[in-house]
Amino acid sequence: MEKTCTDALPLTMNSSEKQETICIFGTGDFGRSLGFKMIQCGYSVVFGSRNPQMSSLLPNGAEVLSYSEAAQNSDIIIVAIHREHYDFLTELAEVLNGKILVDVSNNLKINQYPESNAEYLAQLVPGTRVVKAFNTVSAWALQSGALDASRQVFACGNDSKAKQRVMDIVRTLGLTPLDQGSLVAAKEIENYPLQLFPMWRFPIYLSAVLCIFLFFYCVVREVIYPYVYKKKDETFRMAISIPNRVFPIAALTLLALVYLPGVIAAILQLYRGTKYRRFPDWLDHWMLCRKQLGLIALGFAFLHVLYTLVIPIRYYVRWKLRNITVTQIANKDNPLSTSSAWHSDSYLALGILGFFLFVLLGITSLPSVSNTVNWREFRFVQSKLGYLTLILCTAHTLAYGGKRFLSPSTLRWCLPSAYVLALIIPCTMLVIKFILIMPCIDKTLTRIRQGWERNSKISSALNGKTDI
Repeated sequence: MEKTCTDALPLTMNSSEKQETICIFGTGDFGRSLGFKMIQCGYSVVFGSRNPQMSSLLPNGAEVLSYSEAAQNSDIIIVAIHREHYDFLTELAEVLNGKILVDVSNNLKINQYPESNAEYLAQLVPGTRVVKAFNTVSAWALQSGALDASRQVFACGNDSKAKQRVMDIVRTLGLTPLDQGSLVAAKEIENYPLQLFPMWRFPIYLSAVLCIFLFFYCVVREVIYPYVYKKKDETFRMAISIPNRVFPIAALTLLALVYLPGVIAAILQLYRGTKYRRFPDWLDHWMLCRKQLGLIALGFAFLHVLYTLVIPIRYYVRWKLRNITVTQIANKDNPLSTSSAWHSDSYLALGILGFFLFVLLGITSLPSVSNTVNWREFRFVQSKLGYLTLILCTAHTLAYGGKRFLSPSTLRWCLPSAYVLALIIPCTMLVIKFILIMPCIDKTLTRIRQGWERNSKISSALNGKTDI
């Protein structure tokens, strides 16, 4: 399917348009990959090179000429060379006059130059029509078949007809063109590939700070405190025990932070009495990062499961069990406590169910899965099952604490156990959510989200009194 490109052909394209010749300046990796893709889709491709005789590894069926000769074969020229080598184009100004130049270049860092490469190219060869495109697609994606986000090709240019012709080529190659307007947008388009996981930055920083804080909190309680008061060396806990406390706390906290912005947004809408006012920028950004927060939380949950599975093979645990067995043999049998058995099984069952739903949430957030369900189904899984997951994981943590939850004996330097910290945000958010779903409040919130405004009603009433 990729070779024929039949699914990607525009409905208005005829055979003569499909056979038009495209000129590519540059025989590097990207130029060769783009030429290979175009030949697969039926275009005639001619390469322009400073050394036509030395060019190799070009796709079969492509012709290699000098820059001047190649430019005469087509009125669409794809400039697949770096900005620092654009100067030779001034010598071809007469040949390039009136032609469409497609700039595909990228920079080494964001805002490397005062103007975008495309704008610089338009200034360098003023008689041409410059279009920025293809810079967000990699050479590897062109050869192997672009999927998902790599199918998107941002395009911008001051000449609408030239931009439309380039976008038609993009569609023919099986890619998705996105019109970004005039050439002014070229700088933003060039910066886009240089952004390293832009939507992941805040979640990663937040997760790192949270883990570092929790780790040192546990070290103070479980390593430093025993050494100061009992002269016991508990440093071995930093390898397994402490991480296995940090990861579940981080997972539960981040999961709560996924749903907290929605609760805050609801409170703001109730307070304002309208949905037609923008949320604060920090809240908007927070809501856009919810998927990334959830996936990181799922990663911590996986680590918690793995660390829990290795507990029985730890030397410390085996040593402790051996001592307990010897003590029981020396004294007497330890009778089964039904309440303790129920507590232990309930704690494990809640954890297993919570982790199962956690994984289900992560799977449904994948584009390949979310694209197969409608909006109502996706919302049911991410919202209703999401809150159920949060409730189960919170209950799992509460069951873990049991009777020790707020016992004074668990305090060390007035610091409670780490799992108590994990309950602060989830419990607070669940209580607020419970209040919001009460019929009297939920009814008002639903009306606001359907377009009703509190102030407009008051204004209407006042206007009615004035008219009377």
